Amino acid sequence: MLQRPRRNRKSEVIRQMVQETHVSAANLIFPLFIVDGENQKTEVASMPGIFRYSIDNLLREVDSCLNLGLKSFDLFPNIHDDFKDKYATESYREESLYLRAIRAVKKEFPEACVVTDVAMDPYSSDGHDGIVENGEILNDETLEVLGKMALAHARSGADIIAPSDMMDGRVGYIRKTLDDAGFSHVSIMSYSAKYASAFYGPFRDALNSAPKFGDKKTYQMNPANQREALIEANLDELEGADFLMVKPALAYLDVIKLIKDNTELPVAAYNVSGEYAMIKAAVQNGWLNEQRATMEVLTSIRRAGATAILTYHAKEVLLNKWL
Repeated sequence: MLQRPRRNRKSEVIRQMVQETHVSAANLIFPLFIVDGENQKTEVASMPGIFRYSIDNLLREVDSCLNLGLKSFDLFPNIHDDFKDKYATESYREESLYLRAIRAVKKEFPEACVVTDVAMDPYSSDGHDGIVENGEILNDETLEVLGKMALAHARSGADIIAPSDMMDGRVGYIRKTLDDAGFSHVSIMSYSAKYASAFYGPFRDALNSAPKFGDKKTYQMNPANQREALIEANLDELEGADFLMVKPALAYLDVIKLIKDNTELPVAAYNVSGEYAMIKAAVQNGWLNEQRATMEVLTSIRRAGATAILTYHAKEVLLNKWL
């Protein structure tokens, strides 16, 4: 035999030499949950190793991550029900928990890249990503709220705005709102293909943001559809997005590749809470090797075409020197 592919696998040195896909700290974005109060750090029961932090402890966590070489963070607020209403007005109130957290991180660590979540559900008394009237999610009326939210984030120091709501036209609306206010330098990482997935459960536990009725299938995508993701991604690109995101990641590697093959923009993928929880549960039961399983998942997401990966594994990967 003239061709023996195993020759390129015969030692660790050679395997590393010919490795096609690499994961580095620069590819990782660490989602962090925020709660009000002081000296708060409570573990999310369905996400072992992941915590809700008050702002003082959030700053300590960001500092710890930066020392490991992890520099990008996506912040998510756990809002008390007393502050929730039909129009999510808490989302752009000047002294809200979320805006205070953004300002605190950027003041303390200007070198950190702060990604912010733009969607109504953490602040909505209905638990949906849009304004609800008679059981219907109103698209165009919601855009005004999203624009106010995005502008408040930009004024607080956000580097990247990430609309996760899946309302039609929201990228263009937010882009114009930011540009008109002098924030043309603030990026938009659009959740372009966000599916109505079963893998979001632990995240909703972490934020107490589950819908109060119904589901999100009228605005999040049907998991059975692939080509529809191209429609969404193309529209977001035309409307001014800087990144196109696929969520979830692991069950949608084909969608990541499809979008990557059809855009010159960087593609992001969200390795979501349910995907994280599955690995943690299997590891706790002794069914999987955590390092190998985690790195296989992250490598597969990179291999599919994702430049940036939002993942709850980000810190442990660096802390344990798995890269």
